[in-house]
Amino acid sequence: MANRLAHATSPYLLQHADNPVEWWEWSDAAFAEARRRDVPVLLSVGYAACHWCHVMAHESFDDAGTAQLMNAGFVCIKVDREERPDVDAVYMEATQAMTGHGGWPMTVFMTADGAPFYCGTYFPREHFGRLLQGITQAWQEDRAGVIAQGQQVVNALAERGGALPPGPPIDADLLDTAVDVLASSFDSVRGGFGDAPKFPPSMCLEFLLRAHARGNPRALAMAETTLEAMARGGMYDQLAGGFARYSVDADWVVPHFEKMLYDNALLLRVYAHWWRATGSLLAERVVRETASWMLEELRTPERGFASALDADSLDAAGHLEEGAYYVWTPDDVGPWVASLCAVTTEGTFEKGTSTLQLRRDPDDWARWAQEKERLLRVRRTRPAPARDDKVVTGWNGLAISALADAGVLLQEERWIEAARETATLLLDLHLVDGRLRRASRNGLVGAPAGVLEDYGSLADGLLALHQATGERRWLDAAGGLLDTALVRFCAEDGGFFDTADDAERLVQRPRDATDGATPAGASITAGALLTFAALTTSTAHRERADAALRSLAALLPRHARFAGQSAAVAEAALAGPLEIAVVGAPQLAVLARRSCSPGAVVVTGGDSPLLDGRPPGAAYVCRGSVCEAPTTDPARFAEQILVLHP
Repeated sequence: MANRLAHATSPYLLQHADNPVEWWEWSDAAFAEARRRDVPVLLSVGYAACHWCHVMAHESFDDAGTAQLMNAGFVCIKVDREERPDVDAVYMEATQAMTGHGGWPMTVFMTADGAPFYCGTYFPREHFGRLLQGITQAWQEDRAGVIAQGQQVVNALAERGGALPPGPPIDADLLDTAVDVLASSFDSVRGGFGDAPKFPPSMCLEFLLRAHARGNPRALAMAETTLEAMARGGMYDQLAGGFARYSVDADWVVPHFEKMLYDNALLLRVYAHWWRATGSLLAERVVRETASWMLEELRTPERGFASALDADSLDAAGHLEEGAYYVWTPDDVGPWVASLCAVTTEGTFEKGTSTLQLRRDPDDWARWAQEKERLLRVRRTRPAPARDDKVVTGWNGLAISALADAGVLLQEERWIEAARETATLLLDLHLVDGRLRRASRNGLVGAPAGVLEDYGSLADGLLALHQATGERRWLDAAGGLLDTALVRFCAEDGGFFDTADDAERLVQRPRDATDGATPAGASITAGALLTFAALTTSTAHRERADAALRSLAALLPRHARFAGQSAAVAEAALAGPLEIAVVGAPQLAVLARRSCSPGAVVVTGGDSPLLDGRPPGAAYVCRGSVCEAPTTDPARFAEQILVLHP
């Protein structure tokens, strides 16, 4: 017997390839081995940039005594949650149901049939050792009770799964109610929703910007307060750009230092849309810095985007420490920077170190630029955090959307070209026999099948790229992905499952309508269907988008914090389609991109159905099948398309 992870494609699994644990990848063979040996399965789920995953690996999985207990009593399976979000979703729901909370590393004990009977997250080594011994004893002495417990959990999951109850009609009142629900937990002093820890509420902020465009008077203040607080705090990398995963405190001072592609793609897009609505200079700076950071730090040789940078790196003493790459002392930075960036002798982090904050604009931007370059040079001499370089389809789809949108708005062609290159990679490498794969690494595509999130996010990105470039191939490719989603993922109520109808059977077919760190597959797919319908005038796709939204509507008046993407798509459905086509009028084309209407689609050249039969030299605005007279007047055009900040 041996550890079987040496040939895995996942960087997370490869981190565990030298453990004395006899790890298996998730496979039928692993469960068959559990049946042959008549032992339970120990499932450990995490991801490469996870700090506490590293801690548990060092404490327990690298420990010979703990590994001996694991190998003797269990078939041990290691799963990268980012490669197998379906496995993660099913067993995270079980973990939350049994313990009241979730997180990673996730530790699940189950039968060889996949039924979980004991769940948890991080366990210190001594506790974990006692747990292993206790479960082994229970398996040997009370097998029937253990199996019954597992079956109870499976039954409970089945009862919790399935469709949401019918929701109210999607109208302005419902969306205003969702704004009110967000306001009830809004931190008006520090921004964000709820107390610590605070995660970047990207999708809720996108919804609030769209609600503001519709005319809700409360929405913009909540969005701007939060966007500014995040950008000025320690969660934002004040030197290189890009956001950390979340803030451990309510003031956005100390982050959990891992930097994820999906967070930065979502935030890049919403900051670009904030700039579009208001012209905020802070928004523009964050967009430019974050886009540059993504291209410099996450770009892979194959022209995709890597998944994450680790939270941990080596400190000056050679110890692996969280945040060591990013924190400073007053002696490191000097008095001027220390005062500007709240670097104190006491420290805002650990061991007298501080994160960099920029709570006010510097009085000398040129000096700040010089100091940033100096500190970046110093930082580059430190051991850098490891990079998880796998290319995840759905997250790269989010990056395509963000770079295409931001590139058009700020007229940065290199961002649009980067989006084009990534889209080409995904369609050439990740689309295999008409079906998406979840991830690739070093130009080799992995085995796990794509989930709904991959289809919806990539389709959404391709539609943004079509609008940015006018190239027909992106529109056609998005239509193909959406047609596959409608055939393979659709539920009877018009909503969607997260896995295809021919995917591997788990103890439950996952169907999570709530938005988490990334948009729910159902909500991002509903938005892509809506955009595709507007770009092609397809009534069939519009009907499927409306059906998907009806299946999500029940979330909005009760759980708006976890339905930001659904609410944003609902705003688009309520406002649109607003079809904006500009032919041969460059000044109007620039203005068209500034439309804040949630339901707008914009094409300004190339091969698009909305340009068919349109004479050049004018702008055309249609709502569904009703078109206004062509215009060449910029002021009139701005009114037609809802430009909030000319």
